[in-house]
Amino acid sequence: MSPFDPRYRRTPAERSVVALYRIAQAIEILLRRRGKSVRLTPTQIDTLLFLKYARPGVRTVGGLAQRLGVTYATASTVADGLERRGLVTRRVVGPDWRVVGLQLTEQGMIQIAHLEGALDSLQAAIGELTLNEQAHFDQMLQVLVRSLQDAGAVQVYEMCWGCQFFRPNAHPDRPATPHHCAFVDAPLADGDTTFECPDFVPAEPVNE
Repeated sequence: MSPFDPRYRRTPAERSVVALYRIAQAIEILLRRRGKSVRLTPTQIDTLLFLKYARPGVRTVGGLAQRLGVTYATASTVADGLERRGLVTRRVVGPDWRVVGLQLTEQGMIQIAHLEGALDSLQAAIGELTLNEQAHFDQMLQVLVRSLQDAGAVQVYEMCWGCQFFRPNAHPDRPATPHHCAFVDAPLADGDTTFECPDFVPAEPVNE
């Protein structure tokens, strides 16, 4: 039975899958509407946002490929298009000529300022929930994202859950701040673990 078939949406999980699918469609539409005015695709918008907010060390074609979940060649093609538009510049980073860095131009920063409000209507819709409902919704979404990350379906980039300084559930006696950051030596709330961090260092892979 498929949750896409209206006859079989019997459980909360099936109905939630469809609701999240509709929300994903809505986000795509909102990005396309905002991008259409400046002739940018959702992928190009994601690229510009990545180049603004990712730490400098990963603003490369390889880093962009990882963020977008595409091949190096595809990421390079995306960067080519933005470079032709005068929104991005590229340069070799360090002694290895194969590591190509990407940087927003002044025009690229102007475009970002125009694009960042693309999801305002979605934020407004969530804002109609009560504060308790918003907190619960946020908590449930974080659980889903982590589960999808474990399944390899979501690329959570430079957030606590993939960082060597992160200590999950280090403070079980503190429900409000159950986690810990060893870099700043401070407890963390669930909500603090979903932001991209400039001090992120990838955790060492676990040898099985």
